Amino acid sequence: MTVILVRHGRSTANTSGVLAGRTPGVALDDVGRAQAQSLVDRLGETAGRLTAVVRSPLQRCGETVAPLLERLDGMDASTDDRLAEVDYGDWSGRALSELVSEPLWTTVQRQPSAAVFPGGEGLADVSRRASSAVRELDRVHSGDDGNGVWLACSHGDVIKSIVADAYGMHLDAFQRIVVDPASITVIRYTRDRPYVLTVNNPGDLVLPAPRRRTDADVGGGSGA
Repeated sequence: MTVILVRHGRSTANTSGVLAGRTPGVALDDVGRAQAQSLVDRLGETAGRLTAVVRSPLQRCGETVAPLLERLDGMDASTDDRLAEVDYGDWSGRALSELVSEPLWTTVQRQPSAAVFPGGEGLADVSRRASSAVRELDRVHSGDDGNGVWLACSHGDVIKSIVADAYGMHLDAFQRIVVDPASITVIRYTRDRPYVLTVNNPGDLVLPAPRRRTDADVGGGSGA
């Protein structure tokens, strides 16, 4: 029951310093397209273990997973609106250099659980929808033996909120988490708790081979 969370590659909005949000037509730039091409190699043998690919419906996420799907002949990506970018409402499409002077910016940075974007959604709502989506999708795509690995492609603040939930952190601390474009984050969900295996990994991914849990794993007995 392991999910690989991939933030989309660098986009034209990232390089222009604009808060894209759900603005249509935001594509990967040249660096982002190269990052998408390299994703398969970075996943290594784990790519062959994927049971599913789920993505945000936005264009930049579709472009990020496209080369991976080409390599995984026969696998398609499903879209889930709950993995979509934050609805920044009236802030969408505005320059970050302009937004930092808004009073709400301080709330976003210091108390994000109280931040609600004008004409958009609140970060607390983002956390609830994204975290519940990943947990639900994990039950669906984990495989019959619970050793399945699946991939979700989403956005920076969305992935940060999922990681905060997995850590058991209050949402007000989620700005301490960094999730760069094209980075890989891995969380393993179990009956007892999630385990965060890596966050904001810019390089190659190596996951241990799946194995069955033994009594030694539970009690720390001989051979543990």
